[in-house]
Amino acid sequence: MQSFSQRKGLKPVNQVIQISDMNDDLRNGLWNVLDLVIWSKEGFLLSRVEAFSRDLWFHYFKKPIDTRPRYVSEILSHIRNHFFKSPWNEVYDFLEFVVQNEKENHPNLAEYLNFVLEQEVAGYRLVAGVVTDITSEQEVAMLEEALADSQFAGVTEHLHRALELFSSRDAPDYRNSIKESISAVEGMAKLVTGDDKAMLPDALKLLDKRDQLHPALREGFIRLYGYTSDEDGIRHAMLDLPSLGADDARFFLLSCTAFVNYLKSRMK
Repeated sequence: MQSFSQRKGLKPVNQVIQISDMNDDLRNGLWNVLDLVIWSKEGFLLSRVEAFSRDLWFHYFKKPIDTRPRYVSEILSHIRNHFFKSPWNEVYDFLEFVVQNEKENHPNLAEYLNFVLEQEVAGYRLVAGVVTDITSEQEVAMLEEALADSQFAGVTEHLHRALELFSSRDAPDYRNSIKESISAVEGMAKLVTGDDKAMLPDALKLLDKRDQLHPALREGFIRLYGYTSDEDGIRHAMLDLPSLGADDARFFLLSCTAFVNYLKSRMK
């Protein structure tokens, strides 16, 4: 269950979406994947730990191979201590090494690790054996700017709710997170136009009339928004797709927040 601070957006976004830290739940989950897929597998401690640890000491720790502990149980204990005492970024370094080193023995390891990364709302995924950003510092700053805005309370509340539904560790609701993100944009469009029935295209056309918007930018926004509009049931059809997931919700959260921040700047 999320804390009060998380639900109300009082906790920094970079702690909700883990990009510059790693909480215990995430670290423990990643270790448990390694344990279930590699360390505890039958035969690893008996036959494979020798070759694995030799590669680890040579290529990752870059220490003399003959400094490894004498017994296999001590080798695994050393690896465990390193994993749990390392800074968050070095954990990702370690995961990259293990995934690359074990790609023939455990080709699905990255998939299992990515499941934990998604579940714990980490800002990274393993792609082709490389830890890759899916949420940048700039995106987090953009979210925090929007969530801290008290001038447009209704719009901000929609974004708070979208983030809450997206980042819930226990029961993420990506479908309704998307709905809240879109509602934030629609709420901002109403404020820009002064029309309670206005949608984003109406707001963009109004800005265009004021010579505040480049035509190409306007058309790009309208086409993207059209994907989620109520026209001809497009939004309903999209939200009924069975495959909507974290990536979809994250895209709409960030895109709609960008829309909102842009419209606010035009109002000012």
